[in-house]
Amino acid sequence: MTNPWIRRRIKTECGRAKYSELAAQPGPLARLRLAWFVLIAALRDWSLPNPDQD
Repeated sequence: MTNPWIRRRIKTECGRAKYSELAAQPGPLARLRLAWFVLIAALRDWSLPNPDQD
């Protein structure tokens, strides 16, 4: 995962792994599912501390 914006929004390791898995899939439905996942994951991880800022 090279996008720093995503790394700031998705903070858990399992969420980042799922993002990488979904981002690798081609097709318009896969992109829609990826966008939905990023939205939900960012909302759920909003209050968590960012592990990259230690």
